[in-house]
Amino acid sequence: MKPKRGMFITIDGPSGVGKSTTIRALHQELTARGIPVHRTAEPTTSDLGRFIRAHFSHIRGHALACLVAADRYEHVAQEIRPRLSAGDTVISDRYLASTLVMQQLDGVPLKFLLDLNANVLMPDLAVILTAAPALIADRISARGPRNRFHLDPTAPGREVLLYKAAAQTLMTTHVKVLVVNTGGATPSEVAATITDAIPCSSIASAASPQSTPPQEP
Repeated sequence: MKPKRGMFITIDGPSGVGKSTTIRALHQELTARGIPVHRTAEPTTSDLGRFIRAHFSHIRGHALACLVAADRYEHVAQEIRPRLSAGDTVISDRYLASTLVMQQLDGVPLKFLLDLNANVLMPDLAVILTAAPALIADRISARGPRNRFHLDPTAPGREVLLYKAAAQTLMTTHVKVLVVNTGGATPSEVAATITDAIPCSSIASAASPQSTPPQEP
């Protein structure tokens, strides 16, 4: 019997908000329930994704937005859809919401970004993590800047506002959106909140072993 399609969950939010720790905790939570999970991220590990990571500091604006979108379409075709078809729950570290924020910070208009990504696969659950800008700034300062946006002291506040707007934008396209404040919450608590937002039927069907047709004598 063909496995039931898995659930596609995306985790987005400002740098320093706790995406990596949340994803690890969510993976553990779902795996403990017997749900097969596949973790992925954007930019991807493909040739295109590696090119974006290597040249992120000097490719900007519309050109970078086009590269990120191309990587996403390839990501969906080569990794996300096949894993979903195999019955895996796919968790992506960054997806469309991050484009709607980071590329806008880079000066690209929202309409251009929406048109560019009009045909990407939409998530079944888009999780937007948030926290107080001051807390995010402290975390970035403690670990050190990892990209050019971290050099702007106003970036955390702008990211928080743009992610709030991105959540509203996704809701208008009928995507289920969950906004979770990570300030003062442990990764396990955040993961539990996300798990609670997943329909019980999705968890039950994903965790149930696939039945096999009876063999004829």
